[in-house]
Order: sequence, then structure tokens, then C-alpha cells
Amino acid sequence: MSNIQEQIEQELANARAVCDTSGANSQECAAAWDAAEEVQAEAAHKRQQKPKSSLEKYCDDNPDAAECRIYDE
Repeated sequence: MSNIQEQIEQELANARAVCDTSGANSQECAAAWDAAEEVQAEAAHKRQQKPKSSLEKYCDDNPDAAECRIYDE
């Protein structure tokens, strides 16, 4: 998670720098802030995902195991 936090900080710093050089109302500034928001949204999405249980991990590795079979009724 620290990697994505570092990426957020880099995008925010980049957006500030772009806006300082090209102006706050420029398209480059808006695009830089959009990129920063996308990284923040991805981080929020990853935080919302629940971790897999040990059974789910086992079934991912062993889909044919008896414990992992799904029966249609």
C-alpha cells in the first residue's frame, strides 16, 4: 500500500508543478489533476476490497478440490 501512496504523492506534486508552469486554467493542469484523482480512486477501490479467506486462496490454487466444488441444484 505504501507504493500506491508514493504514487499519489508523486501525482499530486506533478499536478502542482504543471499548474504552476502552465496556469491553473490550462488543459495540462486539468489533465494532471485528473491523473492524480485516478490514482486516488484506485487506492480507495483497493481499500474497499475484502481480503480473501484461506479457503478462497486454497480454491484459487486448487479449483478441482472437493472443498471447492460448486453444485447446481
